[in-house]
Amino acid sequence: MIITIDGPAAAGKGTISALLSKKYHLVSFDTGMLYRAVGLQMVLTGMEITNVEAATAIAQKLTFAQMIELSQHPDFRSDVGGQAASIVSSYQPVRQALLEMQRNFAKNPTFADGTPAAGVVYDGRDTGTVVCPNADLKIFLIADVEVRAQRRHKEFLEKGIQKSYEKVLADMKERDERDKNRSSAPMKPADDAVIIDCSTLSVDDLMKIIMPLVEQKLSA
Repeated sequence: MIITIDGPAAAGKGTISALLSKKYHLVSFDTGMLYRAVGLQMVLTGMEITNVEAATAIAQKLTFAQMIELSQHPDFRSDVGGQAASIVSSYQPVRQALLEMQRNFAKNPTFADGTPAAGVVYDGRDTGTVVCPNADLKIFLIADVEVRAQRRHKEFLEKGIQKSYEKVLADMKERDERDKNRSSAPMKPADDAVIIDCSTLSVDDLMKIIMPLVEQKLSA
């Protein structure tokens, strides 16, 4: 079973991916972690984030072990990591270098302890259009940018990160534009994706919509 969940930042992709993973014994694969790892590695080593060649070289050598190690850094999930990921993910050579890693995982999905999984839930921007165009179920989550900015601002405050709501909103609008308008693999729903506006939906409401879709595919 392969499920893809795409959409803009703070639309709820990670939360839903984790819940589906637990309920249906699937591995949750946050593809954004790969781009965060590349971007953060550049930041930590003092490289210019606009250096496409350097970003590509890092992507070509990136391993899952390195990604997990970088994910422990405090800036990995911060706005620093998010902005860096958004920038390097617009580079076609970087995307190409990481594409096979993402695709190959679906052929033999396993949990961190090595036990086999029943499938994968991919969470990203182009997993339904580029990474796994033959996925069993494709979901594309959308939400008003103001709602998403409020969610992200709340997350920052809970983590002790001091950043104004206005700055979070401005950064999110900038990132949305970059993700939608990049020349390679722009963020957009697949033709056969189920598009869900979750601006006013709770997590429980969203799961009540998605679970029947999953179970319909499982019983087919």
